[in-house]
Amino acid sequence: MDGQGESGFPAGTEESGERVIGRLWERNYDSGTSALLESLPFREDWDCLDLGAGTGSMARWMAGRARRGSVLAVDVDTSLMDDDVPHNLTVKQMDLRAEDFVEGSFDLILARAVFSQLPDPDASLARAARWLAPGGWLLVEDFCFMPSEHSTTETGKAVIDAYVRTFEAHGVDAYWGRRAPALMARAGLVEMGKQVRPLGPGQGETENDLMRARLAYQGAPLVDNGLVSAQQLAEFVASLDDPGAQDIATLQISVWARRPAA
Repeated sequence: MDGQGESGFPAGTEESGERVIGRLWERNYDSGTSALLESLPFREDWDCLDLGAGTGSMARWMAGRARRGSVLAVDVDTSLMDDDVPHNLTVKQMDLRAEDFVEGSFDLILARAVFSQLPDPDASLARAARWLAPGGWLLVEDFCFMPSEHSTTETGKAVIDAYVRTFEAHGVDAYWGRRAPALMARAGLVEMGKQVRPLGPGQGETENDLMRARLAYQGAPLVDNGLVSAQQLAEFVASLDDPGAQDIATLQISVWARRPAA
C-alpha cells in the first residue's frame, strides 16, 4: 500500500502530514533505490533527471555522485523540496503531461511512482527512453497491487480495496508496475535488470510506519466516502505488527536498462 506525492488522494492534506509521509517514504525506499543506482556504472560527469522528485532526497543523492555533472529534479509540486540545494542540482516545477525534453539529454533518469500516475503511462515511459543519451540508463520503480479479495484478513480486504479504489478514482493505474519491463524492452533499451520487493502489512518496520502515517493523515476520506468504516481502519492499523495478519498487498517493481550506445 504505497505511492508517493499525488498518490490519488484529494488535495488538502495538511502540509505537516505530507512532510511526515515524505520522510517515512525516504526511510522506506531510498536505501533500495540508491543501492540500485550504485550498481550502475555511475560517472561523476553524468547529467541526471529525477522525475517526480517528491522531497528531493534522491536528487540530492545523485547530485553528490554526479559532482562534475548535473541533476534536474522535476515535480508537479515542488513545495516539499528544500530551497537550499547543491550547486549542481536544479529544481523545476513541471507537468510531464504537457512538457518535454530534447532527445538524448540525460545520462541517467530516475522515475519512482511516476508513470502509473500519468494519463498515458506507456507513452510517457517511451518518451523518457528517448530523453536518454546513447548509453544512458533509466531506472523505473513503480507498484502493482495484489487483488484485495485475497488479503489475509477481513479488515485487510476492506482497507486495501478502499485504498486501491481511491487511487483508481483519481486516474492512477494500480497495476502498471508489472508492465514496465516489457515497455522498456519495446522502447529499445537493453541490459535490463529487475527486482521485486513485497510490500504491505508486516513487510518491515519502515513499511509499517509508512502505512500508519498514510492512514493517519489520509485515511479520513476513505471513511467519509463510505469505502471503509472507522472501526475497520483502526483494526487494520492495530494489526500491522501482528505476524498472523501480515500480507503482501503490493509489489514494488524496479526495472533498469540502458539505451544502446551510438
